[in-house]
Amino acid sequence: MQSLKHHFLLAMPHLDDPNFKGTLTYLCDHDDNGSMGVIVNRPMELTLDALLEQLELDASECLQRDLPVHYGGPVHKDRGFILHRGSNLPWDSSLQVADDLALTTSMDMLKAIAEGRGPEDFIVCLGCTAWQAGQLEDELKQNTWLTVEGDASILFDVHAEQRLNAAAGILGVDLNLMTREAGHS
Repeated sequence: MQSLKHHFLLAMPHLDDPNFKGTLTYLCDHDDNGSMGVIVNRPMELTLDALLEQLELDASECLQRDLPVHYGGPVHKDRGFILHRGSNLPWDSSLQVADDLALTTSMDMLKAIAEGRGPEDFIVCLGCTAWQAGQLEDELKQNTWLTVEGDASILFDVHAEQRLNAAAGILGVDLNLMTREAGHS
């Protein structure tokens, strides 16, 4: 099995599950035990400022208070997941996903962001996505997802609402022209 870690999952247009319809998911882990990622194109009404306030963190030094918090997925919806640029950073609980991308789940990063000393580029998500061993592979065989290697510029330089189409553009496809049926020879 080839790992899909640091890949995007593009929901095919016929995917009707409300948790995933129209989503772009960034996979942070994928191995024989399963897969885990965060949806990166579903901003919520909740802003970073409001989240930090709920956590009773002083955000007066936060440079990006107006950023939306994203719906990261239907699993662990009460937990925060921060996808960010950087490697070898001193956060308590981080998973290095790619050379310059990591996923952190610890409060120390939120405190640093509130104090204006966190990473420059980040996406805060509530919840994540997860698949049991073999589940994602089965969904790929059913033509539920397209995959393409992850791209930090799509994550951090493209508006959330445009990320799915930007990722599809890497493949040179228009998702609106895609069909449920896969061709096999």
